[in-house]
Amino acid sequence: MKILMVASESMPYTKESALAKVTEALPAAMRKLKHDVRIVMPKYRSINFGSTRPLKMIDKYPVSLGSTTEFCSIYEGKRDDGVICYWIENNKFFGREGIYGDKRGAYKDNYLRFALFANGAIDVIRRKLFTPHIIHVYDWPTSLIPLYLKNNLAHEQISSIPVVLTIQNLPRQGIIEKQLAENINIDESLLTGDILELEGTCNILKGGIVFADHITTVSPSYATEIMTPDFGLQLDSVLKSTKDKLTGILNGIDYSQWDPEHDNLIPYSYTQEAMSGKLLNKSNLIKKLGFEVDINLPLIGVVSELIEEKGVDILAQVIPDLVEENMLLVIHGKGDKIYEELIKDLARRNPDKIKAHIGSDDELSHQIYAASDMILIPSRFEPCETGQFIAFKYGAVPVVRATGGLKDTVQEFSPKSGEGNGFVFQKFTALAFLRALRRALDAYKTGSVWKKLAKTCMSSDFSWDISAQKYIALYEQLLGQQ
Repeated sequence: MKILMVASESMPYTKESALAKVTEALPAAMRKLKHDVRIVMPKYRSINFGSTRPLKMIDKYPVSLGSTTEFCSIYEGKRDDGVICYWIENNKFFGREGIYGDKRGAYKDNYLRFALFANGAIDVIRRKLFTPHIIHVYDWPTSLIPLYLKNNLAHEQISSIPVVLTIQNLPRQGIIEKQLAENINIDESLLTGDILELEGTCNILKGGIVFADHITTVSPSYATEIMTPDFGLQLDSVLKSTKDKLTGILNGIDYSQWDPEHDNLIPYSYTQEAMSGKLLNKSNLIKKLGFEVDINLPLIGVVSELIEEKGVDILAQVIPDLVEENMLLVIHGKGDKIYEELIKDLARRNPDKIKAHIGSDDELSHQIYAASDMILIPSRFEPCETGQFIAFKYGAVPVVRATGGLKDTVQEFSPKSGEGNGFVFQKFTALAFLRALRRALDAYKTGSVWKKLAKTCMSSDFSWDISAQKYIALYEQLLGQQ
């Protein structure tokens, strides 16, 4: 099968969000299944092409946006894993400091930038560089593609190609004033409540939802949640009206990057069968962080963006109770200034129990997973957190809120039956979170029970191979309906 993925970011070339990891790993997993998967993305100034060779310009052409004309170039190259990539170049729109914005905020002309990109991606097909069976697009920056294709704004011979839209980031919706829509070739007839209009604005993601042949999001529970007012962010009605074409497919994890047996960022390797290296990693990190070394105390890790949706507020609320327990806590991440300062202040007040590292350090992240006995993920909402997948693989038991992908993958552990792989709380409150933490700490006190639980976690399989198979089955279903 031939599949064209269109995304605003993709590793190893650029990364602003979790989307970049998805569009690196999923095509590679599909290619292992013998499918021809190619990627289109903008050619940002900040791209690091690394070992990608050859990188050659294969076309240059004009694109009309409203009353203006911009010129694009298409470049082609090949990743180390064999996946072919196309880049759409326009220095005016993509030769900037950031992907979506700079230190002053989001670029005000993002709607123009990604309209140009959508046209460029379509032109990869129109110019016969690649003719896919399926087009797979991600989030609002590519949501104009199904709209353009299904409204004959592109070449008619490709308008019948099924388009799958994956929603990774629902809060970002591509909202613009209605009068700007003509600048991106949107006819006034589409600016109605059943298509693009939402509360007096033009909502590009909504248009993608309406015109895509199928919509996926990154976990089954999140697919259900976004059809409700609490999680749908004003798009719940349109999502509910299209529920017959909405599917939740779990994201995966790249075990070539996250595996304690082969991880060169941790001091000591270990496996499910031989876990002594985990204790050595724990001792090493405790010493490195400046704690008094006591490997009998549970080491609790948090590796997260420090933002409201990740539950940092209730984390901060439970810390005063948590420090009364015999435990050590390390928090690593960056985010909103208010939460960064809050976490730093709590660490300053409790230096013997809490260490905070504000920033982004890949090596430290790996070492925290490898050393920790448990990982905390108290998300307010969560499409598909991968932190629990990493925690499983490293034998760090997750303590999570039951939402989205966390709900789908972490089941409450029962000390009596031995079933389950973590500790779960339902209500988004500090009290519910604290109770789950105390259940985890009680279980930790029984060493043999905890060791068995850690091994159960390590036996989990959430590889991208499973996700890829599910996407291929969906593509085949769509093609069979033609």
